[in-house]
Amino acid sequence: MRKEQKSQLIDSLCEEIKAYPHLYIADIGGLNSVQTSKLRRAAFRKEVKMIVVKNTLLIKAMEKSGIDYSELFPVIKGETSIMLANINNAPAKLIKEFRANNSKETNKPILKGAYVEESFYIGDENLDTLVNIKSKNELIADVIALLQSPVKNVLSSLQSAGNTICGVLETLSERAE
Repeated sequence: MRKEQKSQLIDSLCEEIKAYPHLYIADIGGLNSVQTSKLRRAAFRKEVKMIVVKNTLLIKAMEKSGIDYSELFPVIKGETSIMLANINNAPAKLIKEFRANNSKETNKPILKGAYVEESFYIGDENLDTLVNIKSKNELIADVIALLQSPVKNVLSSLQSAGNTICGVLETLSERAE
């Protein structure tokens, strides 16, 4: 590959990295073509961009991106693919689901490292932690549920009080006769 082509690839990869706030580095080596195709389809459905890259080009693109990814550099060896997403836990859920359903014999993909919510996670042992990080939409739903809870309790109390008063009035009106 020529130097100009490498430079274009690095620029292209750098733009992809800048376009997404969350980056996962995974090892998908050992997956056959059918499994790799399933993983790519699953990534597409979950709005995760998956790119298989050369390690040196990835490191150069990360250095050029403007974010200090140097903590991830030690894990960038062997076969490497990156998963980019706008939702912080989508790639982690994708990896976990794919392992459970498709690749029991190889236990792939393996999480090498991740940059999520401006924090670094190194190693596959952090996969469960990353799966449990709530996304922005999940946090908004939790806040809305918390805000609605007191209102629902008040309305429920008012409705039951109204039913109780009606019941008492009916009972008193039947006794008066």
